[in-house]
Amino acid sequence: MLVLASSALRRKSARVTVAAVTGVALLIAAAVLWLNPASGPGWIGQADALGLRVAGLLGVQISEQTQIVSVGVAAGPGYLNPLRDVAYLVPERIDQGVDFSGAGPVYALGNGVVVSAIAYDAGWEGGWVTYQLTSGADAGLVVYVAEDIKPTVQVGQQVTSSTVVGNMYEGGGGIETGWAQPSGGNAESQLSVAGGINGGGPFPTMVGLNFDELLISLGVAAAPNRYEQAFGLLPANYPQVGG
Repeated sequence: MLVLASSALRRKSARVTVAAVTGVALLIAAAVLWLNPASGPGWIGQADALGLRVAGLLGVQISEQTQIVSVGVAAGPGYLNPLRDVAYLVPERIDQGVDFSGAGPVYALGNGVVVSAIAYDAGWEGGWVTYQLTSGADAGLVVYVAEDIKPTVQVGQQVTSSTVVGNMYEGGGGIETGWAQPSGGNAESQLSVAGGINGGGPFPTMVGLNFDELLISLGVAAAPNRYEQAFGLLPANYPQVGG
């Protein structure tokens, strides 16, 4: 019994020693990889040559982690198509903003804060929602969604590209969405700096065209009057191509 116990103890000690050596080797290898990523998987082969098969498993884990990180970078912060879940979405025209028909949720473009949310605005004959973007290429600009929309947000609420700002319904007029005045009170095209163009036209406006460019870059179909002569001015603080 004493001999057996002594033998078992030696085997256990050997396993502990191997585990300790393996652990140290893996820590050193991981440190080398961290300090010199360009070394690639070469250290794994070296470790395997020493019989440290666990290094291969660790290498697989690191490879998988790299893939996860790369996907995260590709899907980093930015704007998303705000009309992606609208059923039977049809672009109609560019005027002060861009008109659409269809029904479904309308999301915020990206991170922002709600400036106004009105169930019925007489001037627009329907709902009125505006939010100011707080990140991305167009940070600081204000977006409006108007007419056949029921607001689902409140003034001061923080929004992201996953936030539904209102539900679009088939009311006969569709929705209009575009750049709003800094105050959130009306469309930007109505300010003198943008040409002072109101609901009477002429259309398309430069401000509306700019917003349509942003939507196109996010995967929304272009408005039918996209290539017609544009009127008014594009304020200096607007990117030449939205977003």
